[in-house]
Amino acid sequence: MDVVARLASQSAVVIFSKSTCCMSHAIKRLFYEQGVSPAIVEIDQEMYGKDIEWSLARLGCSPPVPAVFVGGKFVGTANSVMTLHLDGSLKRLLKEAGALWL
Repeated sequence: MDVVARLASQSAVVIFSKSTCCMSHAIKRLFYEQGVSPAIVEIDQEMYGKDIEWSLARLGCSPPVPAVFVGGKFVGTANSVMTLHLDGSLKRLLKEAGALWL
């Protein structure tokens, strides 16, 4: 869990992903299209990827990826992020975290 917290706090937006996951790809594209450059942690390419995946599952991520952190706080997985995007809350969170200026 400490590894996830440390990685999540290193950037305004951090996405834990798997390189082969289509939902991870869709969430990354969403952030790129918003003008945000998130830090991406591809857990299937990390030496401690299984430990990270286990920690994300303990946080309540089901499935464990994509898991999105904004301002060091867990925002949710794909469904939660898409809901925030559709209701306009995601932009506000991104501005508050300093990931988006306009």
